Amino acid sequence: MTFLNNPAEGGCSCGKLRYRLTSEPLIIHCCHCRKCQCQTGSAFVINALMEANCVEIISGQVEQISVETPSGKGQNIARCKKCKVAVWSNYYMGGINELIRFVRVGTLDEPDNFPPDVHIFTTTKQPWVNLPKDSHVVDIFYDYHTTWSPENLKKRKTLLKAAGVIA
Repeated sequence: MTFLNNPAEGGCSCGKLRYRLTSEPLIIHCCHCRKCQCQTGSAFVINALMEANCVEIISGQVEQISVETPSGKGQNIARCKKCKVAVWSNYYMGGINELIRFVRVGTLDEPDNFPPDVHIFTTTKQPWVNLPKDSHVVDIFYDYHTTWSPENLKKRKTLLKAAGVIA
């Protein structure tokens, strides 16, 4: 998908909230932790990590709610003000939590175009979920340096500098 010519779009179930992604994701996680299972009512959640300035609201408004995460640091979930569908989260990520959005792939108009790059927290995945043999699978979380592309590691470093986390 060429984002400059054909940005991906998505929204909530009632249609009031619409958004656009203006770049490719930094990485796409499929998270199998129990908190994600509970918060989504599903066996896992698929999140496309996006630089926040690359997620544009086209119409509608979001409301933010704070919820717990396995790390204990929490996340802010952006939901449609009307139907309350979660469209993205901002997790604590070493000081860049407001600079990266975890967009819920299921809210994209064409979620098939966003398969996961990595499956995380697989120690708590549902036993009946069978992952493809060629999947990148980790027990808990991954090492950024071996999982993110060199280009996206540079973007992450720039975000960390912007947040004042590294000099």
